[in-house]
Amino acid sequence: MRKHIPNILTLCNLCSGCLAVLSAFYDDFSYALIFVLVSAVFDFMDGFAARLLKVYSPLGKELDSLADVISFGFAPAMVAVNLLEGLGGYWRFLGLLIAAFSALRLAKFNIDDRQTSSFIGLPTPANAIFWLGLGFAYYRFFYYNYWYTLILVATTCYLLVAELPMFSLKFKTYSLGENIWRYLLIAISVILLVLFRLEAMSWIIVAYIVLSLLKLLVERKRQ
Repeated sequence: MRKHIPNILTLCNLCSGCLAVLSAFYDDFSYALIFVLVSAVFDFMDGFAARLLKVYSPLGKELDSLADVISFGFAPAMVAVNLLEGLGGYWRFLGLLIAAFSALRLAKFNIDDRQTSSFIGLPTPANAIFWLGLGFAYYRFFYYNYWYTLILVATTCYLLVAELPMFSLKFKTYSLGENIWRYLLIAISVILLVLFRLEAMSWIIVAYIVLSLLKLLVERKRQ
């Protein structure tokens, strides 16, 4: 039974992702965001449980990627499709590119040994949170600006597969020196959440991308 616990958690991730897709389909971005965040929790827990119980299997690895495609690929793609509805015709379905590039991102992650302690390209959970957060900020900042939304689709698709190092949020220690970028992101996130509430989710991901770029520039300057 113990060896099945991580896979059960992964299936919970998948089910929560399906609920996020359904919520996004009906323009209920509040529940969609909640279900994506729940999926992210299960996504963390299945890996944590596998390490804690020392149970690893090829099935678990493949199942994890399949669940992530739904939770962090198809769910944000449905948000983009809905936000592009006003374009008419088939233009709105360009939002499905997010699902395609998310699948490509996950496939690259599975065969890339460089991504054990950090990421190369925008992680799919971060991209999903960006798009679910955009559902709240859309009517204030992008309403009827459908071409800007298409630009965001193209930009996030590129970031998913770009050779851009991005720091992980996993803490090995809690020292300030080793985790300065993580602590900065946490501080910025708290401030943004206080100021903008759920609309802040997209801005938090933007802050994460900017901090990752700054970290890269600082490290290259030191070399």
